[in-house]
Amino acid sequence: MPVDAKKVQHYNRAMKNITIKLDNDVAHWSKVWAAEHNTSVSQMLGDLLKQLKKQKTGYSKAMQQYLSVEPRPLNTADSYPSRDELHER
Repeated sequence: MPVDAKKVQHYNRAMKNITIKLDNDVAHWSKVWAAEHNTSVSQMLGDLLKQLKKQKTGYSKAMQQYLSVEPRPLNTADSYPSRDELHER
């Protein structure tokens, strides 16, 4: 029976294996850090990329939502506090 070596089953989800290149000092540091935190370099990078994706897609979503609102003119100047009111002590 042929085996697909490109997909691995983790936590009941199919995941892709990828290959990365790291400088020797970065590879060593990441292995030490992962060991100190009882995880793997693979899990560490997966979590980091997941967090980055969440930040970037969240920002994009917020920006799209903001830009989807139709621009409108500002109200008259009397709806804003005066300079003196802002600088009251």
